[in-house]
Amino acid sequence: MDLTTQIFDSIRDYSSQRDTRRVFPTQHALDQLECLPKELPQQCLPANEIIDLLTNKVAPATVLSNSGRYFGFVTGASLPVATAANMIATNWDQNTALTIMSPAAIHLEQTALHWIAELLHIPLTAIGTFVTGATMANFTGMAAARHKLLKDKGHNVELDGLFNAPTFAVVVGDEAHATVYKALTMLGLGRDRVIKVPTNSQGAMDSTKFPTLNEPALVCLQAGNVNTGALDPAAIIDSAKQSNSWVHIDGAFGLWAEQANYNGADSWATDGHKWLNVPYDSGIAFVRQAEHLAGALAVSASYLNSAGGIEPMQKSPDSSRRARGVDAWAALLSLGHQGVREMIATCCRHARTFANELTNNGVDILNEVNLNQLLAALDTDERTTQWIEAIQQDGVCWAGSTIWRGRRAMRISVSSYATTDQDVERCLQSMLRCLPN
Repeated sequence: MDLTTQIFDSIRDYSSQRDTRRVFPTQHALDQLECLPKELPQQCLPANEIIDLLTNKVAPATVLSNSGRYFGFVTGASLPVATAANMIATNWDQNTALTIMSPAAIHLEQTALHWIAELLHIPLTAIGTFVTGATMANFTGMAAARHKLLKDKGHNVELDGLFNAPTFAVVVGDEAHATVYKALTMLGLGRDRVIKVPTNSQGAMDSTKFPTLNEPALVCLQAGNVNTGALDPAAIIDSAKQSNSWVHIDGAFGLWAEQANYNGADSWATDGHKWLNVPYDSGIAFVRQAEHLAGALAVSASYLNSAGGIEPMQKSPDSSRRARGVDAWAALLSLGHQGVREMIATCCRHARTFANELTNNGVDILNEVNLNQLLAALDTDERTTQWIEAIQQDGVCWAGSTIWRGRRAMRISVSSYATTDQDVERCLQSMLRCLPN
């Protein structure tokens, strides 16, 4: 058997198990990982034997996150056409650092970015870039903010660093995602010096408690609380603009829902591998004014031949990088405006079905289910933990746990195009069957 046939047979076999296999692997499957070579062999291993190991020993130990029954974290599946495009692009082995290195891949990337901006109601004049995920998208947008805010104070942070740099305030909601803090850390802006704005019962920033800012600051709003799905009020943008502050939107998944108009912001971060359902890894950052993004991240050398304008590596933390835009381009082309909207709406409908049925069976739903996130809890933390563990052991579906307002809860994130009404019914049967006495 030639290698290509073997690979596609392996993929076909794995895909055929999507509706029948446990979502989380069995202990036996995990134990089989110990059968893999532990020492690097002196001699090469034939390619067909390596594919056999991946197919027979590793694949059974993977989490079936590409199924319609995986609700852990906010993890989208991968549309078949996006998976296929990813495989084709991998075979092309394109480096999208410079246009001259891959004119075709850059063309698809720019087209996909334009389509995404259109879908998310981001100004079409904004400059976009593909990155690894929302963490780096947040980093990218806030790097541009740091550049602009310090430049306006007469400091060139790219040349002089943060030594003796003037300061500016950073404002976040007290439910800001952990990756926002990670990005602030990497940017040297600190975790503990932020101003935290209180949030309401759903975790959205309370606009009435937004501080009065007397000088430009970096204001980070959240579109999609990771527990409840709540969105910070877009009206805060107007409040922030009164002090000429930079507003960044952490919209890893919530931007896709079109439930608030964040058009007036200065930068936006989102994921493709969540609600666009493309393969990992795929994040997207947009910045309203190209000069600030290029000022923060541009790189130059005598051998870097530019095609004119801002090259991909001049607007991204990465230099060499894979052709992420090919996956997104294929997914968007296969869905169109209507398909994207229907995919998002269907996920939200499934979340409401879970909430309604669980409520009818005595389970507490701790949030207003307006998006794809819901928090389910029993009367005590101990019983909730027991319930979650029983569901995970049952294997029909998988959802994780969280703490919300001091209470243990099961977090169900419906983010996959593959989730059907039948999947929801099957998962609800498991959840109800696993309720502790």
